[in-house]
Amino acid sequence: MLVAGMSSASADADFQRCLNDLRGEARTRGVPAASFDRFTAGLEPDMGVIELLNHQPEFRTPIWDYLAGLVDDERVADGQAKLAEWRELLDRVEAQYGVERETVVAIWGVESNFGRTFGRREVVQSLATLACIGRRQDFFRGEFLTTLRILEDGHIDPEGFVGSWAGAFGHTQFMPSTFSRIAVDFDGDGRRDLMGSVPDALASTANYLRQSNWRTGEPWGFEVRLPAGMDTSQAGRRNKQAMSAWAAAGVRKVDGSPLPGGAPQAGLLLPAGPQGPAFLVMRNFDALFSYNAAESYALAIAHLSDRLRGEAVFVTPWPTDDPGLSRAERREVQERLLALGYEIGEVDGIIGSNSRAAIRELQPQLGLEADGRAGQRLLQAMRQHTP
Repeated sequence: MLVAGMSSASADADFQRCLNDLRGEARTRGVPAASFDRFTAGLEPDMGVIELLNHQPEFRTPIWDYLAGLVDDERVADGQAKLAEWRELLDRVEAQYGVERETVVAIWGVESNFGRTFGRREVVQSLATLACIGRRQDFFRGEFLTTLRILEDGHIDPEGFVGSWAGAFGHTQFMPSTFSRIAVDFDGDGRRDLMGSVPDALASTANYLRQSNWRTGEPWGFEVRLPAGMDTSQAGRRNKQAMSAWAAAGVRKVDGSPLPGGAPQAGLLLPAGPQGPAFLVMRNFDALFSYNAAESYALAIAHLSDRLRGEAVFVTPWPTDDPGLSRAERREVQERLLALGYEIGEVDGIIGSNSRAAIRELQPQLGLEADGRAGQRLLQAMRQHTP
């Protein structure tokens, strides 16, 4: 087993020995030695993915920051354009899999910004590194070997095969094992190409949700209003109760109207505590959660799908006096940081470690706490005091 932190020469030698072991395992998975050698030619470990595997975030992203960047007017407009562009395809996907088009397109938008951002790391290199170094090697060995079989079968072009640091790839970011179980050839060319085929990617996403027990025609949930003083100790998406029970407890839809009679059981979701927006969530929310096991992610997909249907933003404000920034506003922060001479890299609307370090240095000069966070308070201060 390789250990993160060992010398570069030692790590590389052990990495090559690990690859040799995997070469034998690959043959049992239907990947000939010649193919293995071709796919791994010149491969070196990428220790950056080990840092990401072990990385502990400097701070937890507040839900209002998370949603502000994922569900903004820019993404809604782009999503509505994609709904129109791919209308006929989405008609067929919806008919075959029973998953509403807005949900599929919402996942597409959040996962790859509608195919604009697949990730920056070579998938084979990332997974080979994770298969040989650090934690969870057994899991990543399986993902690595599955990736080689995907390439051997010709589904994905090895050239430009990039994805996330953990090996997820394509328009809607499938892990290799998920690809093997779920991906479909929807354009009929004999390949399940989630990188180069929008039809394959969107149909595969709908197939994933269907196999996660998506219920056609049911909502994911909706925003509600809680009665004053309500005991919320049993809140949670898993603690589902009949809609009549929530109504008896005094819960109403956010506009004050009664809860729908005869609706499925629902759990009470309080992503920012009882002082923030509250939601009753049903089985389809759980299906979204299964795609990426985070309630904040599922809520982002759910909210974006609603916005694509023309629905409004959440009524209840988040419990903060410093709301999050849209991607356009984040790009403005980065542009202003560059104008001040901070070397933060490209302007991409992603507040990464370089941007946070620059913000942390700048904030005391603006009379703000040096926490590295990019919120509305920072942006307004920069507009007043910087070029």
